[in-house]
Amino acid sequence: VQLVESGGGLVQPGGSLRLSCAASGFTFSRYAMRWYRQAPGKERELVAIISSTGGSTDYADSVKGRFTISRDNAKNTVYLQINNLKPEDTAVYYCYSYITLTTHWGQGTQVTVSS
Repeated sequence: VQLVESGGGLVQPGGSLRLSCAASGFTFSRYAMRWYRQAPGKERELVAIISSTGGSTDYADSVKGRFTISRDNAKNTVYLQINNLKPEDTAVYYCYSYITLTTHWGQGTQVTVSS
């Protein structure tokens, strides 16, 4: 199993980013996927979840209305669209899957929100 995130960067407050997580090594379309983030000095927190088909999603209260999780099962990729970025969104964003009783994490992509 391999999860590779991309799309992070430095962005001004109010800006947008789209993060991607390319998955391989498993049947992607059978599994729910999650995005987490970890800010400096804080615990890793769950940001968004999407079902295997993409028909169901859920979000942390702190990001509802600004973040959108989606997936393309033909491309084995899950996305996180982040709008109206705030300085408190600064964190490393991780892709996560739970497959056959094993957790899998990507290496993370850094998002920094600063003027």
